[in-house]
Amino acid sequence: MLTVRRKVRLETERMTLRPPTHADFRDWTSLRRMSEAFLVPWEPAWAEDHLTRKAFTNRVYWANRSIAQGTALPLFLIRREDQRLLGAITLDNIRRGPAQSGTLGYWIGEPHARQGYMREAIEAVVHHAWTRLDLSRLEAACLPENTASRGLLEKAGFKYEGVAQSYLQIAGRWRTHVLYAALRADRRGKTDAG
Repeated sequence: MLTVRRKVRLETERMTLRPPTHADFRDWTSLRRMSEAFLVPWEPAWAEDHLTRKAFTNRVYWANRSIAQGTALPLFLIRREDQRLLGAITLDNIRRGPAQSGTLGYWIGEPHARQGYMREAIEAVVHHAWTRLDLSRLEAACLPENTASRGLLEKAGFKYEGVAQSYLQIAGRWRTHVLYAALRADRRGKTDAG
């Protein structure tokens, strides 16, 4: 039986993590636009309509549908003190049955980078995945040269597992990524960065 989780809100020390709404369009577009040079080297190429209202509306519908179906948990990072959008985190490709796993992806606006917000968000989503979603394994991948993302994952308890050749298209070409994972019952010890 499918459990519908429409009212997902995770609270951290400084933020509320919640699904996107149509009212977030201007803040999202503004933050993505001002952070474009910061984000583009690490993300799949933006579609021509990436920053349009129609594309954002589709994103909101996808988020609501994915949460209702239990296949993904897309959340915006909202700073409580001023209700400012900081970035987003998505637990995607949620697989049930013998796998009980999901894939973590995230981005943060350039003005908010390296202030601990994303680590706070990752820790909240991981806790939610273990305690509420009953997942056993979370995976994440990033470009080998993305030292900030690698360090973030390691500090959040993810362990390096290997390399995936031609994992994603970044800037129009297939790029190899490094793979990390966190396990609910992890007996592999701490990472050097931990």
